[in-house]
Amino acid sequence: MPDPKTAILTAELSNTFSYTRSLGPVLSRFAFGLRDGHIVGSRSADGTVSVPPIEYDAASGAPITDIVDVASVGTVVTWSWNPDHIDGQPFDAPFAWALIRLDGADTALLHAVKVGGPADIETGMRVHAVWRAARSGRIDDIAYFAPGDSAEQAEPNTAENPDDENVIITTPITTSIIHSATEEESRYLEGLKAGKLIGTRIGSGVDAGRVYFPPRSVSPADGAPAVEHVELPDVGTVTTFCIVNVPFQGQRIKPPYVAAYVLLDGSDIPFLHLILDAPADEVRMGMRVQAVWVPDAERELSMGSISHFRPTGEPDAEYDTYREFL
Repeated sequence: MPDPKTAILTAELSNTFSYTRSLGPVLSRFAFGLRDGHIVGSRSADGTVSVPPIEYDAASGAPITDIVDVASVGTVVTWSWNPDHIDGQPFDAPFAWALIRLDGADTALLHAVKVGGPADIETGMRVHAVWRAARSGRIDDIAYFAPGDSAEQAEPNTAENPDDENVIITTPITTSIIHSATEEESRYLEGLKAGKLIGTRIGSGVDAGRVYFPPRSVSPADGAPAVEHVELPDVGTVTTFCIVNVPFQGQRIKPPYVAAYVLLDGSDIPFLHLILDAPADEVRMGMRVQAVWVPDAERELSMGSISHFRPTGEPDAEYDTYREFL
């Protein structure tokens, strides 16, 4: 079935979400200290002072409540030169990563040291924290460490922070990849942009004659190949559905609304989409629906070319016509 005329599509895909967490009572003390321009650690039962503070004693497992101040000056324990900049790093020029044991602490803190080159840093070097003017309780409230044995006084914090018992940290996380579509995916996506729904028909085996939408190149049951592309109508039947009542961040439709599996006429597997243009409590299994396409100029190489499905007003499909697709 390969068609040399089908262009294989590629695109950069990025997944982004913001990981949000509470630091809890112990690490929040560390964060509050950073906001105020000083550093704290935790003292275990054996007298070990850890920076950042730890929540439980490593030996006994007991909660740690002894929070102590340490200096913002310390000694480089070990280091590694970073020659190439990566987004999110503290500098756009080469710098050193170092483990720094602050005066008054027994453990080392990982941070950046700003020096001109690898010849300008060594194990045993004395360094001090350089503070940002606006501080929110993150480790990068310390902009970097610089050579020198004298503590640098932090200026009054210029940031406005919420008056919370525990500090909330939000970290944006993004992963980007280059995705190359298969021939079937490419034809499917081009079809959506053109207002067409393209599936594939399996030629043999246990799925012989079965039509998949979105298309597959082989049967998932036994690997039998697809033998032809099939253009399907944009009408179908609701098989199963759920009513979304809970709001969430980034939601574009006000609840309640319906997400449903739609079995297109002539296909043999339902797919998930929105059912709108009808009260959520009126959507039901067997309801006949039709695609509502976005305007031609707004269509993309994605299922977003279909805004949603709406009821057609036809009589509901008989249960036996879709029972095997639930």
